[in-house]
Formats: sequence, structure tokens, C-alpha cells
Amino acid sequence: MTRQNKQRTLRLFALHEFIQDHFTKSDWIKVAYLTDSLELIEDHPRLLRSLDFKDDDYEGNSLQVLSKLLSESSSNLYEIERFVEAKKATMSRSVRVIPEYISTVQVVAPERVITFAPDVFRIPDKPVESTVLSVMMPFEARFTGTYTAIRNVCARLGIECRRADDIWDNSILIQDVFDLIYTSKAVITDFTDRNPNVFYETGVAHTLGKVVVPITQSVNDIPFDLRHHRALTYLPNAEGLLKLETDLEKKLKNVFG
Repeated sequence: MTRQNKQRTLRLFALHEFIQDHFTKSDWIKVAYLTDSLELIEDHPRLLRSLDFKDDDYEGNSLQVLSKLLSESSSNLYEIERFVEAKKATMSRSVRVIPEYISTVQVVAPERVITFAPDVFRIPDKPVESTVLSVMMPFEARFTGTYTAIRNVCARLGIECRRADDIWDNSILIQDVFDLIYTSKAVITDFTDRNPNVFYETGVAHTLGKVVVPITQSVNDIPFDLRHHRALTYLPNAEGLLKLETDLEKKLKNVFG
């Protein structure tokens, strides 16, 4: 066998290996038109039939037809190689990348999972941290006592408590907020005074499948659509904040336990 013939045979085997594993009936018909060999492929007694029924003789049938095509014209080898390369490129673009599962509400991924690509945020290149709790509340001095109560509970339970104003990783605050929610195991949201930012952040947390723990000084501040989520109510005084710590500790033990 000459060097040229050997190379041609190796190219034939490479094509056959791919064709055997990936070709559909439609692909064979397309090749038939490209190589002007529709009669050979459609009239072959076993090629397409063995493909349809996944019969054991498909390997031999496909090699036989492929060899016949290449023997009829040297240009057929290039036409089929071009077709195969185009199919490989299409397959590589269509390969689904299994997304990282970041939900903390459901530990095991459900049968149906959607993938989305946010336009306003960048997906952070950070893992979900199993000991991090993020807090979404108005950045106002009168909520200092509330935040202190939450941090006290976290300190006792060995949980890392974070709020967006505690970090400064991005030039845009909302990106810091998104990063924080994305990487947290659970999120506390304070609905007191119906703060629109907190509502927005709650929606982000629910969409990302995070465990959300709502708190509020008044149940009337919770939107109707969210009232089925049990909220912890508290008063912003010393006694009320101590009760909040007790209630939160019970809740967070279950979440982070």
C-alpha cells in the first residue's frame, strides 16, 4: 500500500468512526445529494434500515457504502469530510453545559430545571457558601438594633452574617447585592416599611432558589403575594429584639443545622 493510499484509508476509517456514532438518516441523505449518489444510499438494502433499527450490521453497511462513495470519486472524500466537520461544529455549539445548581431550598435538583442568563447582573465566579447568611434590609440607622440582633444569633451558631454595605467588591451596589444572595445559603429579608429594594432583593433570592427568612415589625408590610411565607414579627425595642434573637435562633438552627 502506497503512503497516499494509506493516508486515504486512515481518513476513511476516521470518517467511518464518526459516521457510525453520530450520523442520522437525514445526514446520509444530505451526503447522498452532496456526492450525487442518492440511488446508492437510498437503494442500499440494509444501510438505512439497519440504522433505523440499530442493527448490528450497521457498522459493516456504513463502511461498505462509505468505501463505495470514496472509490467512485476522489472529490467525495473532501465533500464528506467538509460535511462531517460542519456537523461537529454544530454539535459542539449545541452541547448543553450542565449548570451549577445553587438552590438551597431543594438540596437535590428537581427533574425540571431552567437555565437563565440575567442581563442586569453578572454571574459571580464564586461558590455557594454553606455557612453564609445574607441580610436584606434598609440601610438606615434605626435598623442597627435589628442587624445587631441577627449578628448575635449568627455568632452563637457559627454562621457568617453579611450585608451588602459590609462589602465593596463591585462599583455597582446591586451587583454586590446579587453576589451576596448568589453565594449565601439563606437570606433574611426585613419587610418593615415596605422598602422597594428589599422587595426586589426578595424576588432575586426566590428566583435563585435560596432559603428566605422574612422578618418584619408589622405583618401589614408584607405584600399579599408573600403572606403565605411565615414571617417572624418583632418590636424594635430591647425586649422585642431579644425575642427576635430567640425566634431566629430556632429558625436558623434548622436551616444551617
